[in-house]
Amino acid sequence: MRVRVGTCGFPEARKILFRDLDIIEVQQTFYHPPGEQTVRRWREEAPADYAFSLKAWQLITHPPSSPTYRRLRRQLSDTEKQLCGYFQLNDLTRQAWSQVSQLADILNAVAIVCQAPPSFRPTIENLECLKRFFAEVRRGEWKIVFEPRGPGWHDDILEPLLLECGLVHGVDPFLNHSLSRDWHYYRLHGLPAYHYRYRYSDEDLSNLAGMLPRQGSVQVLFNNLSMAQDAKRFKALLTNPIE
Repeated sequence: MRVRVGTCGFPEARKILFRDLDIIEVQQTFYHPPGEQTVRRWREEAPADYAFSLKAWQLITHPPSSPTYRRLRRQLSDTEKQLCGYFQLNDLTRQAWSQVSQLADILNAVAIVCQAPPSFRPTIENLECLKRFFAEVRRGEWKIVFEPRGPGWHDDILEPLLLECGLVHGVDPFLNHSLSRDWHYYRLHGLPAYHYRYRYSDEDLSNLAGMLPRQGSVQVLFNNLSMAQDAKRFKALLTNPIE
């Protein structure tokens, strides 16, 4: 399938999403990874050709000051808090990656998504952390998607980093173009970006269809409040384009 359309999370019953869409980006793994039995059940319920991706655990990407840590189901010591976030490479983040990558194996996932917080800027120190982290962590059959969100991530910095680290560019196409070549990963956060209550208009979706690369595989994940409805409308548009 050249274009997969889906949602970030389970906004509707799984059986409906498995029937109507092509891919789910699992969000639970960002807050606190679910158990293997839960993930195996999802894989068994979904059609054989259904695609899963999953978001990397926040222990890897986000500092403990992030409000998302309210949903972490364990208490971190002061020492552990110093080890979290910004792609530091240590025993804690290695274990966090190991847990997420094991779930990716069970799901036969197409990607693990590493979304950086806006505070993660392309400083020399941060770039070196990224390079060390992705040079060492285990890789599987899945892609690794890197989505930067802070300022300063210009093409001349990001493109060589993606190539050196073997990463896919995670991007909102309404914000920027994809720097990846044959495999693309779009995450749509509303308009303007990160206005999650935004519902995409027919014109927006038509414009989005025109942004898709003409070659390669494309994953389109909606991450707004009306994500299920918008994803289904976009898939219908691709199936039955307006002349």
